[in-house]
Amino acid sequence: MAGHSKFANIKHRKGAQDIKRGKVFTKLQKEITVAVKTGGGGDPAMNPRLRLALANARGANMPKDNIERAIKKAEGSQDDNFVEVTFEGYGPDGTAVFVECATDNNTRTVSNIRSYFNKYGGSLGKDGCLEFIFTRKGLFHFKADGLNEEDFTMEMIDAGAEDVEFEGEIVTVVSEMEEFGNISKKLQELEIETLEAGLKRVPNTTKEVNEKSYPKFEKLIDIIEDDDDVQKVYHNAVLNEA
Repeated sequence: MAGHSKFANIKHRKGAQDIKRGKVFTKLQKEITVAVKTGGGGDPAMNPRLRLALANARGANMPKDNIERAIKKAEGSQDDNFVEVTFEGYGPDGTAVFVECATDNNTRTVSNIRSYFNKYGGSLGKDGCLEFIFTRKGLFHFKADGLNEEDFTMEMIDAGAEDVEFEGEIVTVVSEMEEFGNISKKLQELEIETLEAGLKRVPNTTKEVNEKSYPKFEKLIDIIEDDDDVQKVYHNAVLNEA
């Protein structure tokens, strides 16, 4: 099978010591809110988007009480009307950066995202400027407990998977966007609980960042990810260590 790195979207990963648990839970709570309000209410059985949001929350070890409160708040509140918006721009050395947000104040979010790009040697582009750089793929991550690699790989391919990668204790399944629902259904049938699943933006090409520019690039990604309105950040950068 193809290497996992081909599909990993080369997303910037902070060291474990820098992960802010509260930030992670805040983004998950917002996704639950958006799922309830746009996906058909607070019943996971009737709301596929909410089912996915809850699976990701459980995969991140979000406490059950937090999850239940987020659903109840979303069902009862008329205030949390988030709008989903995306931003496309270029970072140092021409790297492509795609930002997905959920915001209750688009003017604030646009201003913040533009300022981050400007501050760290990038520029905000027009909608669609990265259309050919990223492709949306379905990505699923879960534990390999008890799975036979060869048998499971063939089962996933039959269900519509494009690639299956066993890496240590974790399995990654990749699919075309159109096959996301089929893979989700198959994993449910097999009673496999995902650690994370969703439609991700995978770069078709990568862009090298030289060693001098890389610290600025890292700061750009960090400050974008830390913004409360930002849900996900994707880029196509690789470090040219030479």
